[in-house]
Amino acid sequence: MAPALLPSVRARARDFPRRVHAVKRAGTMSDTAFDSDLLRLLSTRGHLHQITDPGALDQLATREIVTGYVGFDPTAPSLHIGNLASIMLLRRLQQAGHRPIVIMGGGTAKVGDPSGKDETRQLLTEERLASNIASIKGSFEQILRFDDSDTGALLIDNDDWLSKLGYIEMLRTVGPHFTLNRMLTFDSVKLRLEREQPLSFLEFNYMIMQAYDFLVLARDYNCRLQLGGSDQWGNIVNGIELNRRIDGREVYGFTAPLITRADGAKMGKSVDGAIWLNEDALPAYDFWQYWRNTDDRDVGKFLRLFTDLPLDEIARLEALEGAEINEAKIVLANEVTGMVRGLDAAKAAEATARDTFAGGGAGEDLPTLALGEDGIRIGAVLTQLGFTASNGEAKRKLAEGAVKLDGETISDPGRVITASEGASLKLSLGKKRHAILTR
Repeated sequence: MAPALLPSVRARARDFPRRVHAVKRAGTMSDTAFDSDLLRLLSTRGHLHQITDPGALDQLATREIVTGYVGFDPTAPSLHIGNLASIMLLRRLQQAGHRPIVIMGGGTAKVGDPSGKDETRQLLTEERLASNIASIKGSFEQILRFDDSDTGALLIDNDDWLSKLGYIEMLRTVGPHFTLNRMLTFDSVKLRLEREQPLSFLEFNYMIMQAYDFLVLARDYNCRLQLGGSDQWGNIVNGIELNRRIDGREVYGFTAPLITRADGAKMGKSVDGAIWLNEDALPAYDFWQYWRNTDDRDVGKFLRLFTDLPLDEIARLEALEGAEINEAKIVLANEVTGMVRGLDAAKAAEATARDTFAGGGAGEDLPTLALGEDGIRIGAVLTQLGFTASNGEAKRKLAEGAVKLDGETISDPGRVITASEGASLKLSLGKKRHAILTR
């Protein structure tokens, strides 16, 4: 079996990044170790996990504008806050006076990144990928500056070059620089094999395609840096090595740590599902409320990672204790929502929260549902609003006494809510989910 090959090549693979470049981790250097504004900013805000050849990249960033990129596969119509950490890397790059490139993986998404997956991704049609890319663009335009200046962001689809490659051309150009021995040691491949889950030959090519992206970007845009999450380390190193082998060009890699919450959960998920960046995927109020409900222990970290507040102000806010820490959480919610959704959305969400919780009213920004002439069963209402994933879950929440209509607990799953009960009814699931039912 293929996994049996792994122990014989692990030792060589482990030192591969060190043979390519010196590697530094966040815990092995101080913030004062850097001369460039770029690495100082990334380090002090908590974005640093690993860098290839940090000394050379640091000096390069002090001498000239560095172009760097992050890739995003458009597998859904919206990105989520797990992707926001990578978008912030590009924002910091631009804030430090350098040029960010957003790579939309219209080409690589046709294959699918196997990293962290136990199953093969469902292949999307070209029409669906194009629709997803169009839907996602707005999030980048909200967070990055796109203009014709030397540091203006670019958004590029890697399908522009990947789909034009002939199969034989790709094999001859890139194939000789990848060995199966080393490819089998990368986590995206190794973990799938160790779990005895199928890994298609299509997915096996993903790392080669991503490495080729770095080669094209270095040639056509003088892109010298790839950034990403720590799970992309192997793919980034492949691109660095390919550039060195084919063009003799020195390029660099930077990864951010995997961001988890204090409770150990992966960033980007909640009990109600993914926290989407697009308004049409998740209302601004729910987006704001996610950040407002941040664990006390995460407030300082999230303020550094996801806002532009000065560090001394963040230090003041994270030092608050007891009920006062809620002030910091509101600041966090306003800052992130303002950046991702716009200032008006942040103000409206805060006002809705204030009206709902402090004033006991029903804020205008809450999700609404029209009851219609015949009314709707309470379980269907909860599911249509997205408060529950199914009618079965709705019944459980009703049985637990977690559902209230205008402050009155509802437990009967057969209860039909009709328009005759009022022009505007406030429905609540627990203390954090609220909606308005209208005629």
